[in-house]
Amino acid sequence: MYLSRFLSLHALWVTVSSVMQHYPSVWGHYDVCKTQIYTEEGKVWDYMACQPEARDMIKYVKVTLDPPDITCGDPPETFCAMGNPYMCNNECDASTQELAHPPELMFDLEGRHPSTFWQSTTWKDYPKPLHVNITLSWNKTIELTDNIVITFESGRPDQMILEKSLDYGRTWQPYQYYATDCLDAFHMDPKSVRDLSQHTVLEIICTEEYSTGYMTNSKIIHFEIKDRFAFFAGPRLHNMASLYGQLDTTKKLRDFFTITDLRIRLLRPGTGEIYVDEQHLARYFYAISDIRVYGRCKCNLHATGCKEENKRLLCECEHNTTGPDCGKCKKNYQGRPWSPGSYLPIPKGTANICIPSISSIGTNVCDNELLHCQNGGTCINNVRCQCPPAYTGILCEKLKCERDPGGCSQNSGQGPISHRPILLLTALLGATGLCIC
Repeated sequence: MYLSRFLSLHALWVTVSSVMQHYPSVWGHYDVCKTQIYTEEGKVWDYMACQPEARDMIKYVKVTLDPPDITCGDPPETFCAMGNPYMCNNECDASTQELAHPPELMFDLEGRHPSTFWQSTTWKDYPKPLHVNITLSWNKTIELTDNIVITFESGRPDQMILEKSLDYGRTWQPYQYYATDCLDAFHMDPKSVRDLSQHTVLEIICTEEYSTGYMTNSKIIHFEIKDRFAFFAGPRLHNMASLYGQLDTTKKLRDFFTITDLRIRLLRPGTGEIYVDEQHLARYFYAISDIRVYGRCKCNLHATGCKEENKRLLCECEHNTTGPDCGKCKKNYQGRPWSPGSYLPIPKGTANICIPSISSIGTNVCDNELLHCQNGGTCINNVRCQCPPAYTGILCEKLKCERDPGGCSQNSGQGPISHRPILLLTALLGATGLCIC
């Protein structure tokens, strides 16, 4: 009986140890900005790096087309069926809801059967190029967290460029080139993301994987975010700590996944052939039924919330920061230069909070020049000393044991013993009816 009770106690303790060992993992997604902790001076805030949840960013997008009159239907025109490019009796008419294909149908929930989609005019002016720029704008800095996915209802384009902007559309950089023949279209050798590595992850490539004309079972174009994450976090993204560490220490890598705007440049419609059939130009057009962009508001690791206000996304800043991206210190909290939070050290990161200005707090409690924390204490934001377990006082100048009735003994200086494991074990024992005899 005593053996079985011992084994039960042992199993319970293993469970307790396991729970405690994995407890820090709840911070792995940086979803808490601060928490209260107890010290000898009372309750104080412990600050951590934090970021908003990833979400469907298409809900907040503004779309513009160039040229603005490129959408079909004004005037009405006929085009060829998707599955049969020689059945050309379908109609696009902007004045009739059932026959209209406006830009907002790139993002709507599928309501009409079989699907709803935006559609361009046909290539009726061939050989003049059929060029369309689709610009997606958020008026907010976004960090991408998943693949960009574009679903075409026409043939996928023979030539296309996905571009990004980091300055609200003032300048643009290519993200990826797409073509049936990369060498002919863009003077680039074809590659896929699988050809890249940690060292070449920022390379801009041209891929031929997503340009297959009228194949009805191949409608989707990807920009592979997760495959690039996998070079650092492993094939199933299990090691996010490694990825966060790389994002923290390599600015170019973090900027690569950061955008304010995306632009889809459609340069040549899907033909499925080498030559354009000039007798059936109604076969050639662009049609998009869905665009997916997942990401989070960039808040510089100073916020877990991002709200929509006056049709604009704004970070709900903490750590005494302010601004749409939490990019500056609040008034009276400019005691040191603003700095973004850091993912390191894993798992809590470093908050880099803005501290009160000297003029707003008088003199500093501590610093690294004249007002040193004593006995191994650490100065926290110039406003308090974090003392070793055996010491207390404003500058950690006093031994705790001096306040005890027995005074300081040879065993002093060891700091308080944590009773949390014992309390947790006692609670578990009570729940099972076991006791320590």
